[in-house]
Amino acid sequence: MAGRWLNLHWALSVLCVLLMAETVSGTRGSSTGAHISPRFPASGVNQTPVIDCRKVCGLNVSDRCDFIRTNPDCHSDGGYLDYLEGIFCHFPPSLLPLAVTVYVSWLLYLFLILGVTAAKFFCPNLSAISTTLKLSHNVAGVTFLAFGNGAPDIFSALVAFSDPHTAGLALGALFGAGVLVTTVVAGGITILHPFMAASRPFFRDIIFYMVAVFLTFLMLFRGRVTLAWALGYLGLYVFYVVTVILCTWIYRRQRRGSLFCPMPVTPEILSDSEEDRVSSNTNSYDYGDEYRPLFFYQETTAQILVRALNPLDYMKWRRKSAYWKALKVFKLPVEFLLLLTVPVVDPDKDDRNWKRPLNCLHLVISPLVVVLTLQSGTYGVYEIGGLVPVWVVVVIAGTALASVTFFATSDSQPPRLHWLFAFLGFLTSALWINAAATEVVNILRSLGVVFRLSNTVLGLTLLAWGNSIGDAFSDFTLARQGYPRMAFSACFGGIIFNILVGVGLGCLLQISRSHTEVKLEPDGLLVWVLAGALGLSLVFSLVSVPLQCFQLSRVYGFCLLLFYLNFLVVALLTEFGVIHLKSM
Repeated sequence: MAGRWLNLHWALSVLCVLLMAETVSGTRGSSTGAHISPRFPASGVNQTPVIDCRKVCGLNVSDRCDFIRTNPDCHSDGGYLDYLEGIFCHFPPSLLPLAVTVYVSWLLYLFLILGVTAAKFFCPNLSAISTTLKLSHNVAGVTFLAFGNGAPDIFSALVAFSDPHTAGLALGALFGAGVLVTTVVAGGITILHPFMAASRPFFRDIIFYMVAVFLTFLMLFRGRVTLAWALGYLGLYVFYVVTVILCTWIYRRQRRGSLFCPMPVTPEILSDSEEDRVSSNTNSYDYGDEYRPLFFYQETTAQILVRALNPLDYMKWRRKSAYWKALKVFKLPVEFLLLLTVPVVDPDKDDRNWKRPLNCLHLVISPLVVVLTLQSGTYGVYEIGGLVPVWVVVVIAGTALASVTFFATSDSQPPRLHWLFAFLGFLTSALWINAAATEVVNILRSLGVVFRLSNTVLGLTLLAWGNSIGDAFSDFTLARQGYPRMAFSACFGGIIFNILVGVGLGCLLQISRSHTEVKLEPDGLLVWVLAGALGLSLVFSLVSVPLQCFQLSRVYGFCLLLFYLNFLVVALLTEFGVIHLKSM
């Protein structure tokens, strides 16, 4: 599962690495005035001088388009659209405000796509997978959701560790994302849905993460990473996952024993019973549940397909407000496209949301979406033996499998292997989220070039926020749908995965290539500020959560948000030189 997820988020990760390289260049250039770290050149560009892309606004209007097309710093390997070329080559300078307006509008619609995909397709399939595998919410949060959310950070770290000058920045990016997730995302979860945290999982996760941060702090202090150190990082994460599984097994045994010998109710037991209070419609995209015919009749295959692809509940439409209807109009194209391409399994329904004609269609369309979104379609158009594109092979194989499934199943009874559709839907919806998030980061970076935002702002905001878009949408959606404990567990499980696997695997691959230890060059005071802020946020939660008797309130969430704002101010002041160490 981990390897598959790493491949899924390659496109977003390459772009994040470009942003990290840009941040390194700006930081070193401003601090030392001499050393500029090497960039990652765009494909197809050889020995071209690299100039800061933000300088395009200072050129003559006639030179801007050529500058954007020839400068490697303005190129992005991920995404389907080149937004910088669109602004400077296809819009005249007098229409720059119009171009920015169009980009901002498209950015907002991409956020809508992210929200719909996470709420109605990604999270329901995640819940179905955890139910099928009989995983508790805590285990699912530190495995499936952690792997899905952490892949962009992991690949950013893998490529960044390939250069000693950017290795320190990779650690800074992991620290920055950790602060963001443990404060903004965790705080947002408690604001959206106050809940009682599970005490033992909370202590387990936060202690493991504090150990990981302490080891990384020591690694920065030593300035090098050896083979034993890299393997230790990976081994610690394996030990963490095994600990989660063993703890869950022990709690279940205790719970079964409580049937014969009453035991005091603990937060851990409450966390498992939480799911019983969640309505089954949170795990389904069936929009017709509220209106069913009084008399049963046998639907034809065509009628089943049309009803399954209809994203609009006419009865609900009639009694909703005008605001809801206006928002629904914008959602309809997205929901229809997702219904057509992403299967959803609902274990709470008698038929498990089995729609034979649509599910058979998914066997053709979903794999096609997968190959056309992996690395922005690079894998899909690759020709096998120079003759047949990969997407053609996928369509042929999917059609054959769909035909067998259609004639071997019935409309009324789901097949025995119907649970496999949950994995297919989880994979496809994750790729849709990845594709939308890639476009979001590309637009944000383009707007940064247009408005001449500094490399520091891009690194501390766009890089961390771009990598955490999936975390925020997935976790907030889980919280709104009644799974705050699973989302809160994913906050810590995901960042533990990021820092241990990101640093461990990144350094291990670099050591295997160079056969030497990895040298680290911490980038001034800012990396230590990031490490200190992350440590303080963990200590704050470790102290404040038990003082609240593990009943997390909105006040706790707002305190976390305030902590992040203060951290951001201190980090920016440090980068701009307002806060600095006195020279001896």
